[in-house]
Amino acid sequence: MLRTLVRTACLGTIVGLGCVESDRSFTQPGSIDAELRQNIGQYGAVPIAAQPVQNPALVALGRDLFFDKELSGNRDIACATCHEPAAAMGDGLSLAVGTGGTGLGPLRTLGPGRTYIPRNAPTLLNIALGLPYVFLDGRVSGFGGSFTTPADSALPPGLPNIMAVQAMFPVANRREMRGEPGDTDVFGRPNELAQFGDSQWTGIWAAVTQRLLKIPGYVTAFNAAFPGLAPNQVSFRHAASAIAAFEIADLTKTDSPFDRYLQRNDDALTPEQKRGGLLFFGKAGCSGCHNGPFLGGQSFADVGVPQLGPGVGAQLPLDLGRGELQFNESYRFAFRIAPLRNVELTAPYFHDGAYQTLEAVVHHYNDVTTDITGFDSATLPQAVRALYHGDANTIGAVLERLDFRLQQPLKLTDMERAELVAFLKSLTDPTARDLSALVPASVPSGLPVP
Repeated sequence: MLRTLVRTACLGTIVGLGCVESDRSFTQPGSIDAELRQNIGQYGAVPIAAQPVQNPALVALGRDLFFDKELSGNRDIACATCHEPAAAMGDGLSLAVGTGGTGLGPLRTLGPGRTYIPRNAPTLLNIALGLPYVFLDGRVSGFGGSFTTPADSALPPGLPNIMAVQAMFPVANRREMRGEPGDTDVFGRPNELAQFGDSQWTGIWAAVTQRLLKIPGYVTAFNAAFPGLAPNQVSFRHAASAIAAFEIADLTKTDSPFDRYLQRNDDALTPEQKRGGLLFFGKAGCSGCHNGPFLGGQSFADVGVPQLGPGVGAQLPLDLGRGELQFNESYRFAFRIAPLRNVELTAPYFHDGAYQTLEAVVHHYNDVTTDITGFDSATLPQAVRALYHGDANTIGAVLERLDFRLQQPLKLTDMERAELVAFLKSLTDPTARDLSALVPASVPSGLPVP
């Protein structure tokens, strides 16, 4: 096979992409690689360049904040509780358990009088790649410094990227981190963050910042990360920017076999994975939604997922997804198309964690209408089975808006479905399998590290 060293052209203005230099393998016409590369090329899957180097002091501050329960109203939950390294920066639960809960990962349980967070906690792996939407309904969106968020004009200026914008919101969510009126923290003290109204964004963020600046270790850390910034100038915007720097530096995992294949290493994928890739970018139609450099994350669709959980918005206990947002009624039951890199590690799947394995996901897509109609709630974790909404009206409402690409069965064989799963596993960066080194021994507040 002819090989020659070439430099590719710059890949435009998409964040996270750039010029790459690689040993390109020019495949023989008629080979499986030639066919697969031709198919891939139609869907914008291209190599992803290294992320910009981050200020180490900023990353260190962001890591401490990410793992510190001081950011929660009751001082009982950190960002890392629902996005923990042992669960590939998710939590392994169908529906997340927020403040008041106990335990970690799949063993985490609700506290007295608490309810589940309505949706699955999505992985934060590769959140730094520059996706235009974050959260499963895309309620935070934007690019290049202009963002649309629930806070509207209350969002402070100067946030550097969409990851920093996203980090502003969990601390303000009652179920996730802030707590309920009348709550006390783990020391029995009143939870002052819970006293604010849900739309008092500025007050909530200022109160969290005030907490942090009472801790000498954080004063030192903010000084190191933002030299020249006086303590009275520090705001939660700076904390969120530090969390984003940590995510960029430590949670970007894009050295999978598929990434190496994109860099023209024909031997990076096994024959089974290549056959799965042909299905993914061909007969199975996966790439109709999961396309671009991130294999998803840039659009929304109703893909016929069973309804599970306490619901969101005006039609409780249902979750209309993006259709719950103003001016998006046509997106009823539509959720963000998941970016698929490292998907092997991030079960359970979909917005409500209704499917526990990749095999179950592929089975669902093979015949969506049949699968949702015959969905077996016994496949769900026992703790959430009672929250499954399997009545005919709900199933009919979900199928009414089903994406047109999924309205006919794919008729994949058992072998083809296995090949698709094998391809999906080729999207795993081996370094994402063990993230335990990210966990700090301690945090400035002195609270237990999740």
